[in-house]
Amino acid sequence: MFAEMLLAARELLAMRSPLDAELMVSDMLGAWWGRRLRGGDVEQILGEGLVDYAAKAGTPAALTLLISIAYLGTARQAAKAEGAALALMESDVARPRWADRVGAVKPAGCYVSRDVYGDQDTVVCTFAYNGEDTHALVMVVDYNMGGMARDAWVSSQVDRLLEQAGTEAAGNPLLRFEEIEPQQARALLEFAMRAAAAAHGRKGPRLVSDGYSAYHAFARARIRALPPGRMRPAPAHAEAPYSRDRRAMLAAEFLASDAAENLSDPSAASRCADHIIDYGCDRDLGRPLRVSPVKCETFLLDWLPRKVLLTPAEQDAMPHVLAAWVRFAGPRVGLPEQGVRATLDAVWEATSRFSEAYRDPTTFGLDRALVERLLPDGDLSALARRAFAFPLLEGMRGSTKLDLLNPADDADRRILLEIDHAGELDRPDLEEHLAWHEEIAGRLWVGDPPQLWEAAQRLIDLGHDRHDVLHVLIEIAERIGDHPGDLAAALDDIADIPDEPPF
Repeated sequence: MFAEMLLAARELLAMRSPLDAELMVSDMLGAWWGRRLRGGDVEQILGEGLVDYAAKAGTPAALTLLISIAYLGTARQAAKAEGAALALMESDVARPRWADRVGAVKPAGCYVSRDVYGDQDTVVCTFAYNGEDTHALVMVVDYNMGGMARDAWVSSQVDRLLEQAGTEAAGNPLLRFEEIEPQQARALLEFAMRAAAAAHGRKGPRLVSDGYSAYHAFARARIRALPPGRMRPAPAHAEAPYSRDRRAMLAAEFLASDAAENLSDPSAASRCADHIIDYGCDRDLGRPLRVSPVKCETFLLDWLPRKVLLTPAEQDAMPHVLAAWVRFAGPRVGLPEQGVRATLDAVWEATSRFSEAYRDPTTFGLDRALVERLLPDGDLSALARRAFAFPLLEGMRGSTKLDLLNPADDADRRILLEIDHAGELDRPDLEEHLAWHEEIAGRLWVGDPPQLWEAAQRLIDLGHDRHDVLHVLIEIAERIGDHPGDLAAALDDIADIPDEPPF
């Protein structure tokens, strides 16, 4: 791979613009962005490996590549690339004329196009090389995804880009386009890029655009060219954290408002309001009052069905409570009447699909009392992994009535695990073995790390016995020890149980 990259780097020698060179090298460095490698950090193994390979090659193409990485790479990559480039230059290795201009840019202006709902910002930062080759970095920040960067690209048609954004905002009352301070742009984009890196995983869904990785290194370097500011590193929309008391006061204010006066079940409405507020505080950067069509649809059709255990009364009440919340919250945050109406339309359009999207566990034959024992926190997404960890929760085992045992209690967990191992009471290492089962059961209960349950599901899907799967998870956890990153990587690598399991 390094050889192919170095061969491609010959094109750098024929380029006339440092911008074209930087974009090409950024594309190269993006080949492994967001990926994970077993046994190490991908930026160290591949990124720094490419630097070492180019340094040994010592060709003009290698020198040009090193000069570009010294600007575009991570801190470690940049330091190594700079040292290697200086060594090659001292050896009189030739380089193109534009090489001295790589990264020699200054910001010209920063702008943001945002919708009045607060769903998305499109940030435009313009730069120039000593007043020439003006270009714009454009990044899309999605606040329905925790403020992460979802897309990025570069345009050399700066005037046309800014004119088009201004024209669109002038003709749409739900759009705003304005200039912002470079310090604000830097804080916003640094936050967005960190959020994207945290959310994007090799095994998870692709949350960013196909082109984001190609521009990642370029964007990171350009953002560093913006002046830092003394401001909190979060989007301008973010609010101070809501305490439990503040959330309760907001819920009480809503329930006493005119918007909620027609809600027929006050008890169910109160619990639904709590979920709406929690979603806004915990998933939307502390903004429970922000409402939009996309946010409401995501809440009803994606988050609730995956995360929250609702009673039948709450299931019936939720769309009506959400609509009342839109009428309550929209005017408070300055959302125009047109935006409130559009959001209400989205809620009612999603209502019919909500009954299909939300699958109450009791409809699958699960007793509600059993479900509530497994979900004392109401986290519906935890049901499958907790049932896997504690499958014996009903009936009698000897003189023990399983229905009375609480899987959330440490002492009762131990009893449940001992009953689960009733056929192994004569094994000499039983106490140590049960202790490891407690460790894995506790991790599955809280979902830490998430790769634990993901690995278990892959093995279950392959037809392996539950106990064999648990033993493989135990072996890995025991072998890795207290190293969370290594444990997550090892679990990611599990594809099947070996022919001779280590237990």
